[in-house]
Amino acid sequence: MTTKTVGEVLVDLLEANGVEVVFGIPGVHTVELYRGLAASKIRHITPRHEQGAGFMADGYARVSGKPGIALVITGPGLTNTITAMAQARQDSVPMLVISGVNRRDSLGHGRGLLHELPDQQGMMKTLALYSHTLLNPADLPLVVERAFAVLLSGRPGPVHIEIPTDVMAKPIETGSFPAAVATRPRADAETLQRAAILCTNASRPVILAGGGAITAEEEIRALAERIGAPVVTTVNARGMLAGSPLCVPASPSMKSVRRLLADADLVVAFGTEFGPTDYDINVDGGFPRLKTLIRIDIDAAQLARTPQSGLSIFSSAKTAAAGMLGFLEGHKPIGNGGPRAETARKGAWSELTPKMQAEVGIIDTIWRTLPKAIIVGDSTQAVYAGNYYCAAPRPRSWFNAATGYGALGFAPPAAIGAALAEPDAPIICLVGDGGLQFSLSEIGSAADADARVVFLVWNNDGYQEIENFMVEAGITPEGVKPSAPDFIAIGTAYGVPSERLADIRDLPAALERAGARNGPSLLEIHQTKTAGATA
Repeated sequence: MTTKTVGEVLVDLLEANGVEVVFGIPGVHTVELYRGLAASKIRHITPRHEQGAGFMADGYARVSGKPGIALVITGPGLTNTITAMAQARQDSVPMLVISGVNRRDSLGHGRGLLHELPDQQGMMKTLALYSHTLLNPADLPLVVERAFAVLLSGRPGPVHIEIPTDVMAKPIETGSFPAAVATRPRADAETLQRAAILCTNASRPVILAGGGAITAEEEIRALAERIGAPVVTTVNARGMLAGSPLCVPASPSMKSVRRLLADADLVVAFGTEFGPTDYDINVDGGFPRLKTLIRIDIDAAQLARTPQSGLSIFSSAKTAAAGMLGFLEGHKPIGNGGPRAETARKGAWSELTPKMQAEVGIIDTIWRTLPKAIIVGDSTQAVYAGNYYCAAPRPRSWFNAATGYGALGFAPPAAIGAALAEPDAPIICLVGDGGLQFSLSEIGSAADADARVVFLVWNNDGYQEIENFMVEAGITPEGVKPSAPDFIAIGTAYGVPSERLADIRDLPAALERAGARNGPSLLEIHQTKTAGATA
């Protein structure tokens, strides 16, 4: 048995758990954690800000399906990452944040050390699914194993490990480290049979698919076809059942979708928390009371929340859908879900304003031009329109920060993480001029990493969505016109090919040029300088 430092063994443990990329900014308080990194197979990506490290880890996790890893310093490095962790918590994204913390004998004493917080771990416990301070160096393998087990077994979210500066260089025994084992809940056969019986008795079933159902597309597609159920997909589930006549890629906040749900004699909900950013975007309280609800979730706490279900199933979506199918062999659907789904789709499209339809048309143009593209969105008007209605071509090809926590500046770093997870696909970062300025410098990070990201800037000279909201509320707009820089000049300064579209009809050709590059590009659509722009 040989010995290595805690930092070196940490790298070994990450490799043993399949980590290929980490995002972080080294500092005096974490250099010992970098000791073994250069000799490992793990690629290190340096953002311009620790919040970017967290958002990169988020985007990487959403596309790869594996935990994203952020490595940050004590104090400000960790607090800078909190916003990204909160977004990951709200959207159930697996993220491991490894930080430093001051030496063990200083913790809790308030001596004014560099980067000191009153109670760093106490702060993290309010946000992370699991947070641990490594006081005993020999505990590192068990702590990392538990962290990955938490990330892989239940409802995903952020996990945190902090290592005191005086522990990082301590020697510990090393050896072969097995990967953590995921243990997901599985419903019993009797419960699944009850669910299947409810399905066989339903004449107008509907399936709701949330972000927690994204790994169960094949099983849910088969179930929907077996029982004749339209499938309504929330934002984080868009792309499931792409091309199926049963797919309804529209928000449950829309009147036509709500009518579909209100008319259903059975709703089967997979992996969705019924949160307002999916189910009540307009804050009108109009979501219907569901007649009979089967709710399947990997998080027992969600099953106890409203709306109340007639049958709650504590299980992953994949195993529950597969188990229900086993009891439905030979079943023929009582009613055809195709016409009901088509009615909901047509109704949802007609509810969009002409402006929103044009914005969704641009989203469709992206996928027609670049079929393999993944669109990573920020909180901007085109993304809001797409969240109401857009037919993504496959799962994990549409996600954004306009749901859940709603953090501006998410898309540029998240798109970089997505590009590293899927290097063969062009990543479209759909971001407004306001949101881009939250993380403008990450354009440089994309250039450093040769990330295949197309920054598609939707420039409406300020926070247009907020300005509209203020006007509608009878409030004189204030603070909604932050000046924007010359994005073309900034992209060029980073060595990124950049252009402003003269006409919206030029978008397909510009996308083809940008999508063919191995590294990043920047395109700008400006509401007054681009003919045909609608925002």
